[in-house]
Amino acid sequence: MGARRRVEGKSGCSVESALAVIGGRWKGVVLYWLSTRTLRFGELRKLLPNCTQRMLTLQLRELEQDGLVKRTVFAEVPPRVEYELTPFGKSLQPILLGLRDWGDRYRSRLP
Repeated sequence: MGARRRVEGKSGCSVESALAVIGGRWKGVVLYWLSTRTLRFGELRKLLPNCTQRMLTLQLRELEQDGLVKRTVFAEVPPRVEYELTPFGKSLQPILLGLRDWGDRYRSRLP
């Protein structure tokens, strides 16, 4: 595993630190899909059609650096790369499911 990014909030609030790691447009969605199963890069691209390849690569690298995602490269031709949650990343599953449920309730309120 690579060096972890240093994430310290200015307020000293743990919520700020957590959002610095999992916040942003795509990280939560990537984590949610990886909580369902191990996925290849192309599968993630299909699940996130509005996310560019470059952005998805950057988000996955940061999640890997933060110890939430494990990247496995298989020595095949063509190379196969799979992503899965680490045990620490799996600790987010109840939170991700709660966010999904809250999002469903919120979307049902919209006109």
